[in-house]
Amino acid sequence: MALTGPSPDATFRYGGAASQKAELFLPEGNGPFPVVVLLHGGCWNSQYQGLTQLRALAAAFASQGIAVWNVEYRRVDEAGGGYPGTYRDVDAAIDLLVKTAPDVGIDTRRVVAVGHSAGAQLALWAAARARIPAGSPLAVTNPLPISHVVTLGGLLDLRRDADAIRDACGLDVAALTGTPDAARTDVYADTSPAAMLPTGIATVAINGAEDGVAPPELARRYAARATQAGDRVRTIVIPDAGHFDEVMPVPPVWPTLLATVRRALGMAQR
Repeated sequence: MALTGPSPDATFRYGGAASQKAELFLPEGNGPFPVVVLLHGGCWNSQYQGLTQLRALAAAFASQGIAVWNVEYRRVDEAGGGYPGTYRDVDAAIDLLVKTAPDVGIDTRRVVAVGHSAGAQLALWAAARARIPAGSPLAVTNPLPISHVVTLGGLLDLRRDADAIRDACGLDVAALTGTPDAARTDVYADTSPAAMLPTGIATVAINGAEDGVAPPELARRYAARATQAGDRVRTIVIPDAGHFDEVMPVPPVWPTLLATVRRALGMAQR
């Protein structure tokens, strides 16, 4: 809760609610810059600090020549949050990035989504939007292609991780999936990345070995399912790191995270 960082270069609103905004962090120099779409965790609940906790990480990426679009969204305990509002917020925030990019020097052909914990589920979902069934309330046309995702301590399978989500967050996944009806019998098909496979997304799942919120086994289980479906997924476990080390721009996780993102963006390694 105490983790914070520098103020953004600009803040943009994509809706009228307080949480419907995104922060922009820009590198020095002239663009167009590659961009990380950053999605915070916090159990999908507003009692946690949200995007301000990732400002230090956003500033660290910007210092490496990578722009950051740090996304806030309505959580399950906010009016309009949960299913479908949280997903529509993420969708709207990325659409706003596309519209804003030419004016701020961002190259949306070079984009990686990075999500922590609950945000990892949303990052993979955002990249997989083209797989959403046409009849879903979340279906979109021509979503921004996001070919690479990095998850940090992710909760990626709403169906199989339901117990872990309940234990860590005190949350029933129905708040994230909605309830089934005659028109939507499978509530995971448009909400859970694991149910949307294969996505064609190159994914790297990074976990701290001591992560008690999202143990590495959850990432391995998702990776096995995704690989079987034909996707490229790599898991990395960082020794002596916990759930919140994963979003701190210092060792032990940061060097691996930075190298992974730079590789995905086609940037030279340092």
